[in-house]
Order: sequence, then C-alpha cells, then structure tokens
Amino acid sequence: MNPIEIKKFLESIRETDIEEMEFDSGETSVYFKKSEVTQKIAAPKKVVVEKSPIVSIKSSMVGTFYNAPANDRPPFIVEGNHVEVGQKIAAIEAMKIIKDVIATTKGKVVKVCVQNGESVEYGQELFLVDTSDQAQA
Repeated sequence: MNPIEIKKFLESIRETDIEEMEFDSGETSVYFKKSEVTQKIAAPKKVVVEKSPIVSIKSSMVGTFYNAPANDRPPFIVEGNHVEVGQKIAAIEAMKIIKDVIATTKGKVVKVCVQNGESVEYGQELFLVDTSDQAQA
C-alpha cells in the first residue's frame, strides 16, 4: 500500500465513527487511532430583545386592497384611529371574492402602509399598530 492509497483510505473513513483500526496486507501494516480533538466553543452571548410595541397587520391573501366599503364612503380606519381585536379595518378582493381584513391586535393605527385600490401580496404589511399602554389610553 503506497502513501497515496493510505491517504485515500484515511479520507474515506474520516467521517465514520471508527476510532481505532489496524490493517495488514502482506508486508504492509498500518495502524491508526483517531485522536480526540476538542474544540472550545464560546458560549453564545445573551441577546436581549425588546419587544416593540408596534405590531403589523398583514395581508392574508393576494388581491386588491380597499380601505372603504365604497368609493363614496369614508375609510374603515385612518392613521390615528384606535382599533379593537376583531374590528373590520379593510377589505381585499381577488377574483370577485371580497375578504375582510380584521384587526388582530388592539391599539392605535400609526401607519396605513397601502393605498386604496393598490395590489397587495400575501404577508404584506397593511397597517402598523401601536400596542403600548399610552396608545390605548
């Protein structure tokens, strides 16, 4: 067994769980033992994530966004309005099917992210709502 063959052999068993091996072939004898390699892994640093009081209400489907029940009617909500969980705040139409957008959180609407008649994608932010205690007072 030449050195190249030995190297290929060792590479082929590197990823196995074999710890120790002896190989005899005629005049060639090879013995190896994997050494225990320890690697210091730094402990992950604690990351403190502060929960933002701003929560987004996202689109549950692809379609056309409507912020009012009709063109001649006022919008369901505007920036600065307070919303309650379960309140209808917009509608999305796709293939002549209209689905209501319902508030999933309570708070003050700080931003309407899309305009009336605009196309929206699934998961797109529609509204940003401040859920902090000051916004709900």
